[in-house]
Amino acid sequence: MTVQGQEKKGGRIILHVDMNSFYASVEIAYDPALKGKPLAIAGNAKERRGIIVTCSYEARKFGVKTTMPIWQAQRLCPKLIVMEPNFDRYRAASQGIFELLRTFTPIVEPVSIDEGYLDITDYCEGQSPIKIAQTIQERIMETMGLPCSIGIAPNKFLAKTASDMKKPMGITILRKREVKDKLWPLPVGEMHGIGEKTAEKLATIQIKTIGDLANAYEGRLEKLLGINGLRLKERANGIDRRNVDPESIFDYKSVGNSTTLPRDVANQQELLAVLRRLSEKVGARLKNKELLASKVQIMIRYKDRRTVTRGKTLVNPIIKGDDLYLHAKELFVKNWNGDPVRLLGVTANEVIDAHEAMKQLDLFSYTQDVKEVKLESAMDAITKKYGSQVIKKGIEIKGSNAASNTSFSKDFLHRPKHDDPDAK
Repeated sequence: MTVQGQEKKGGRIILHVDMNSFYASVEIAYDPALKGKPLAIAGNAKERRGIIVTCSYEARKFGVKTTMPIWQAQRLCPKLIVMEPNFDRYRAASQGIFELLRTFTPIVEPVSIDEGYLDITDYCEGQSPIKIAQTIQERIMETMGLPCSIGIAPNKFLAKTASDMKKPMGITILRKREVKDKLWPLPVGEMHGIGEKTAEKLATIQIKTIGDLANAYEGRLEKLLGINGLRLKERANGIDRRNVDPESIFDYKSVGNSTTLPRDVANQQELLAVLRRLSEKVGARLKNKELLASKVQIMIRYKDRRTVTRGKTLVNPIIKGDDLYLHAKELFVKNWNGDPVRLLGVTANEVIDAHEAMKQLDLFSYTQDVKEVKLESAMDAITKKYGSQVIKKGIEIKGSNAASNTSFSKDFLHRPKHDDPDAK
């Protein structure tokens, strides 16, 4: 589907709105007595070993930082006010922010509870992008008492980079022609999309600045980081072809299915057959959303309603139902105590965009990976044309028609997609 405003020849105008110290700012807006005071939001706030989630700029002046233990933060700032997070309050504020943003353009893509992209290419109505950004900033502050920074650029990567350049309450324009002067001299680890581990890998091939990455030999990058290396080089040159996608609000950080069995079952083969079917459903949904799973989790609920959840972090992200089943089966066999089971669930956790995933293919796996991709594509084409019953994978599930299926996926705004009963 082509979204209005995405293909304009004159170039796109993308805004990235990033709320400043969001959790702390919401608490300050809720209780103005906190304004101007060093405030930190932390898990297990009553315990000194709790971790700082975010903090106000007044606290940051003392050196308090995110992920810092409370005891260390209080040593730096003895008058630090520590509060536990109120996620209902933050979620309500987030919904209000995005509703306000949609009054400027329908092309709004939330990417987390406190940041999102807007494509205003066709919605400027004669106003300058700076004026629109100023109006957005002022309205969020006036109506909700929350500060934000806004980046203005021709694509998402540059807009995100621009919004980080001036905080709090900054508005920054970053043009593609400015990338060489403003970004290339910076350490590569400061580039959006590059974490500490990736920066360390890049350093092994003498890439230390964003400019080094922008001018790196593509073959070496691909060998080191896979296709993601080529994508990062494009970003370093200011190239980002991604659209602002309003539908991404319905993407999930986890994709899962559970089923209540038609009767309490203690037969291992029947239970494994159910796990296989659930894994294939989750795999199909991952493929439809173009996501990969970095972690597999199972849920076992016994006859007496005791519930066990166990997960496994994966070396390489996966998408296929067969792969999900292998890990789900391993977890089940290791953790099932033999008692009758009432409900089973399989979840793909820590999902990532397939286009952003990185898998290094070595000489031993490359040929097999290519074969598997071709096989999967052929099966998808057959299934799409003739239906899901044409190709079967071996295990019949007894009583499956009587089972009720439930998805336990969630997104950060808890908004169901239209009337889809499978979205929560």
